[in-house]
Amino acid sequence: MKVKDLFLTQEEFEIKEVSTGILKTSPIPENLSPYYESEKYISHHQEGKSLKEIIYKFFQYFNLLYKKTIIDREVKTGKNLLDYGCGAGDFINFIKKNYCVYGIEPHSHAQKMAQQKVGKQNIKTSLTEIENESLDVMTLWHVFEHIGDQSIFLDEVYEKIKKGGKLIIAVPNYKSYDAQYYKEYWAAYDVPRHIFHFSQEGMNSIFNNERWKLKKVKPLLLDSYYISIISEKYKKNPFFWLKGCLLGLISNINGVKTGDFSSLIYVIEKK
Repeated sequence: MKVKDLFLTQEEFEIKEVSTGILKTSPIPENLSPYYESEKYISHHQEGKSLKEIIYKFFQYFNLLYKKTIIDREVKTGKNLLDYGCGAGDFINFIKKNYCVYGIEPHSHAQKMAQQKVGKQNIKTSLTEIENESLDVMTLWHVFEHIGDQSIFLDEVYEKIKKGGKLIIAVPNYKSYDAQYYKEYWAAYDVPRHIFHFSQEGMNSIFNNERWKLKKVKPLLLDSYYISIISEKYKKNPFFWLKGCLLGLISNINGVKTGDFSSLIYVIEKK
């Protein structure tokens, strides 16, 4: 399938199946940095007082609370948590009263925002700064799909998490109703920034082995609305809010029947 970078450059890329349940963007530019160089792409852009930003913060609160609830249920002992790709630090700031939090964020401006919220000493630049077998839980909220060499990355992650510790990953699901409906306009393809694209079958193939056990799959219900609204904007629909919210609702209803929600959270245990 041919998909354009509708967010920024309008360049065309191809999405190919590389194994069961896993798609890959092709070709991947040698330097991806320019594809992230937009204020609109940084999670901390919603810091103002406009109606749009107030609404964003309102729904963000419930999203953060939902994520915290999942972690609270999974982490029975220990409180060391690392959020990989923490952005402006909203999530770790939200849970810092209950956990000893750390974050890793490559974008310099977002990194500074995160440092202001949780302390400079708590924001790291790479996994090498984290002690082996020190983490009770590591989270990647819509980050895993951005990582090129996932095999090497998971080797590093495995060393940092305690035995029985949790790896929690949220990624878009290309078998969801909204993905099938929007096809090349589906905002969650987000090429070339999203290098990989996953279904439940693909994530099962990665995380059911001698190292990892995929324990649970949970929906991120608000994602379907956000992705559908952006997809409608890409289609230049003047009523993108209305149509996007409707499609988001339909996608969630379909997800209740099939389990294929727009985005899914995978709770994975280190054996």
